[in-house]
Amino acid sequence: MKRLNYFLWAGAVAAFFLGACSNKKIAGGNGRAYYQALNCQVCHRIGPEGGAQKGPDLSFVGFRKSAEWLNLWLKNPQAWNPRTPMPNFHLSSSARRALVEYLSSLKGQVWGDQRPWNTPEFRRDPVLRGHMIYIGVGCVTCHGIKGTGGYPDNNVVGGLIPPLDSVSQSFTKKELVQKIKFGAIPQKADPKGPAPLLQMPAWGQVLDDGEISAVADYLLSLKSKKSPAGNW
Repeated sequence: MKRLNYFLWAGAVAAFFLGACSNKKIAGGNGRAYYQALNCQVCHRIGPEGGAQKGPDLSFVGFRKSAEWLNLWLKNPQAWNPRTPMPNFHLSSSARRALVEYLSSLKGQVWGDQRPWNTPEFRRDPVLRGHMIYIGVGCVTCHGIKGTGGYPDNNVVGGLIPPLDSVSQSFTKKELVQKIKFGAIPQKADPKGPAPLLQMPAWGQVLDDGEISAVADYLLSLKSKKSPAGNW
């Protein structure tokens, strides 16, 4: 495990230094050019292209994250989440703007009609299919691996996005499907403060009913001894 962590760390450091050089070289480059020059594909995947996925899949990042949040994240990832392994590339404002524009355009269209979880193999196992969708569309980036939560959001109760590994205690499948399909706005911790930047999007805009049903099946399969999930 220590050796694996070392290689992950070494890969992140290498990507950081390579990216720092590339950041200076691509004056006026477009967002995809910056993405490639910064070696983002070493950790991330867009559609079938990318590495070992040390970081989340970005195929739907423009749907689940706002441009405002993406800009803050790329400016200083550790300021939003001190525990993230994402390096700070110290991007110029023009590079960051180009990357935000590119990432904001990614809303699943890269897969076309060939989404990997729609094969007969996955359709036969709704829970496995739901798990793959949960990872592939990026639910994991807010709700954590296996729904354990712990990811920060601004101006929400407790400062964290709620876990989903106990939703079977408080939601029926029909209720879960509605939540996923139509989305939800988290309750503000300070009613007079800014709106939370991370909100549950209306996944019904990019996922069909069968895909949403599979995600609900996966969430209901998760078991936790914690108290039921809060507002999400």
